[in-house]
Amino acid sequence: MNDKSDSPKSYSYEQAGVSIAAGNALVRAIAPLARSTARPGATSELGGFGGFFDPRAAGYADPLLVAANDGVGTKVKLAIDHDRHDHIGIDLVAMCVNDLIVQGAEPLFFLDYFATGKLENGVATRVVAGIAEGCKQAGCALIGGETAEMPGMYAAGDYDLAGFCVGAVERGEQLTGDKVAEGDVLLGLASSGVHSNGYSLVRRLAADKGWKLDRPALFDHETLLIDALIAPTRIYVKTLLAPIRAGRIHACAHITGGGLLENVPRVLPEGLHAHIDAGAWEQPRLMAFLQAQGHIEPEEMARTFNCGIGMVLAAAPDEADSLAADLEAAGETVLRIGEIRGGTRGCTVSGKAAEWSAKADWTATHEQ
Repeated sequence: MNDKSDSPKSYSYEQAGVSIAAGNALVRAIAPLARSTARPGATSELGGFGGFFDPRAAGYADPLLVAANDGVGTKVKLAIDHDRHDHIGIDLVAMCVNDLIVQGAEPLFFLDYFATGKLENGVATRVVAGIAEGCKQAGCALIGGETAEMPGMYAAGDYDLAGFCVGAVERGEQLTGDKVAEGDVLLGLASSGVHSNGYSLVRRLAADKGWKLDRPALFDHETLLIDALIAPTRIYVKTLLAPIRAGRIHACAHITGGGLLENVPRVLPEGLHAHIDAGAWEQPRLMAFLQAQGHIEPEEMARTFNCGIGMVLAAAPDEADSLAADLEAAGETVLRIGEIRGGTRGCTVSGKAAEWSAKADWTATHEQ
C-alpha cells in the first residue's frame, strides 16, 4: 500500500506567492480606468500584447515621436508608509509628460509598470486610478502597462512604479533651445509642492527630526504635514501646448532633480547663461520649513528642490507680459524670475541677505 506522504509535493504558482486570479481581477478593475482616458488615435482595449496608436487620427501630418520614461523615486515609500496611494500615479504621469512638453511634444499615450511582492488589488487599483487621472490631466491615453507580482523582491506592502510616455510634435516645431536669445525673459510657473524630487532628504529629515506627519503642518494648520509633503506634481501640458505651438515660448525647463541650477542650462545653447533672482518670488512656506528643519544652505536648496518653481520658460521680452497674462488666465501662477545673458552656458541663482534665510548675499552657479 502506497503511503501518500512519500509522493512528490505538487507545486503551484499560487503556493510560490503569485496569484494569477488576483492579476486577472486587477485587469478587470482597471480596464474602465484606462477607457476613461481614451483620446483620438487611441482605440485599443487593455488585455492584448500591446496598444496601438494612430498619430494621423490625432491630427498629425508629419510628426516626430518623442519618448520619456521616469519613476517617482522615494516619494512612493512615503505614500506606502502613510496609506496615500490615490495620487502617486499623478506624479508618475507628471514626471513623464512634463518632460515631453518641454520639447514641444504633446503626450499621446502612456504605459505603466507596477511591481510588488504580493498583489493587493485595492492598493493597485487606487494607484492606477491616479495614473488615469494624471493621463486625463495631460490629455494622453493610458493604453497598457505591466503588473508584476514578484514574491521575495519587495518587503510586505511595498511596490514600485515606472511610467513610459510617447508624444508627438510636427516636424520643425520641436523646442530645442535654438531660439533662446540674449535678453529673453525667464518666467517661472509655480509648483504644487515638492513634486517628485528630493524625497530621500525629506524622509531623512522626517526620521531624524521625529516629525509627526499625521498632524497639522507648522506652516499650515489646515493641512496635515503628510498631505503637504505628498501633494501631487503639477502637470503643465494643457496650459503650455497652445503657446508653444504658436511659437511664443523659446524654451522650457522642467525643474526636477538638480533643481533650478542644473535643469535650466539643459535647454540653453552655447554662449548663453540664465540669471535667476531668488528674491523675485516668495519662498513657499513648505520650502522654508524644509530649509529651516535641515539647516539647508540656499545654494543646496537651489540644486535639490524646485523652490516653488515647477517649470521655467524663456520668452522674448516683448512677448513675456502677454504670455504671462494668458498663462495666468489658464490657471497658472506665473512669476518673472530672471533673464538670459551672454556667458558660459549655465545658470546662476542669487539672492540678498535674508532671502531664502541667507545670512549674507549669496550666489550659486552651475555651468555645463
